[in-house]
Amino acid sequence: MNGRRLYAVMLKEMRQMRRDRITLAMIVAIPVMQLLLFGYAINTNLRDLKAGVADQANTAGSRALVMDVVATTVVKPTLAARTPDELMEAMRQGQISIGIVIPPDFERRRSEKRELMQVLVDGSDNAVQSAAAQLAQMPVDGTSVNALSAARPISVVAFYNPERRSAVNIVPGLIGVILTMTMVLFTGVAIVRERERGNMELLIATPVSRGELMVGKVLPYVGIGLIQTTVVLALGLWLFNVPLNGSVLDVYVAAMLLIIANLTLGLLISTRAQSQFQAMQMTFFIFLPSILLSGFMFPFSGMPRPVQWLAEVLPLTHFLRLIRGVMLRGANLWELWPDVLALIAFTAVMMTAAILRFRKRLD
Repeated sequence: MNGRRLYAVMLKEMRQMRRDRITLAMIVAIPVMQLLLFGYAINTNLRDLKAGVADQANTAGSRALVMDVVATTVVKPTLAARTPDELMEAMRQGQISIGIVIPPDFERRRSEKRELMQVLVDGSDNAVQSAAAQLAQMPVDGTSVNALSAARPISVVAFYNPERRSAVNIVPGLIGVILTMTMVLFTGVAIVRERERGNMELLIATPVSRGELMVGKVLPYVGIGLIQTTVVLALGLWLFNVPLNGSVLDVYVAAMLLIIANLTLGLLISTRAQSQFQAMQMTFFIFLPSILLSGFMFPFSGMPRPVQWLAEVLPLTHFLRLIRGVMLRGANLWELWPDVLALIAFTAVMMTAAILRFRKRLD
């Protein structure tokens, strides 16, 4: 092996890397991003879960018990209800994750050392069930709960997934993860592939407008995404007995919203990347935060507030709320309209940016 020739090849490769600004940025950005995500953003300890309170006793003792629960910082009351049914409806619509019910005969129960409080839990998220279990074992000040030994002062009732089966929580979210990975990647290389094959000049010479070209690139992959959704749904129902409590139509509408949002994001990437390899790199740069910050792997409520704001920009975050709401809680899309609107807005912004960026590159 000739040392001079080896050095020349190494020097050539280093110069090539220096010219490739995206690859150079990835060398630094990926480890920095992973360090910040795992060290700062991801926290398995849930805090400030949205909770509704139905204090049917409304006595000094019942209010003290609610204050003790709030003092744990696990829950944050956002809804005052009169009955457990109101809490259940709010939970079904995704407004709260935990419902706290104090019966009207609270004082008598306390004197008889019976159950004082019932915690209703949204079982579509296993992390929420774990947080509710912490509440059931918490030390409570201000009441005689600590003196109770014959009965559990707090009972936990889990809805939608009382058996805490992981597949029930994972399979609906897996639809979003697969669609995010494949849809962004497919369209991320679409424009770049045409450019590398020399077909871009031919497309520009045709009467097809830039907007028509972008939309035409997106539409074929919508069908592919719906096929992937069907495969995951069918296997989930067949192999893992995952329930489908809501409308099948709502499931596919939610999936289509995510598919189109990811496809437009991929188009924007393709207008920026210089090669298919760069497009794959940028896709990975998007996919990693999506899977870590959306609530699929780690509790969303355990993340710092600024990170939650960042996660709200990701399409997967909103899709997880939609798909779990429809499949597990039986909600409809009208009840989950904020997340529907967020996906529509994301799609509009990404498509507009991609068209403008594409025009800029051609002019």
